[in-house]
Amino acid sequence: MNRLVLAARIVERRALRYTPAGLPALDFELKHESELSEDGQPRKVSVQMRAVALGRITQPLMALQLGSSGQFAGFLAAARNGRGLLFHVTEFEPVSD
Repeated sequence: MNRLVLAARIVERRALRYTPAGLPALDFELKHESELSEDGQPRKVSVQMRAVALGRITQPLMALQLGSSGQFAGFLAAARNGRGLLFHVTEFEPVSD
């Protein structure tokens, strides 16, 4: 199964674009920071990742201010250029800071 759920905030958002099929597409960057336990030891985790949203979900994401937090869900795929991973966001739920 390829499913990722991440609590994060939007730190960068590019202009809305359209795919060749006419779907709206939004490229953005998410940042997650937390403290977790690994083998019983506390560990600070910080990760920034590229993300994309396609279709209807782009509208609520465009309405968010930079720095807004939420719970993002979707799947991971190889980036178009073959370098790294891209988080394809299919669901989003805002979270109050």
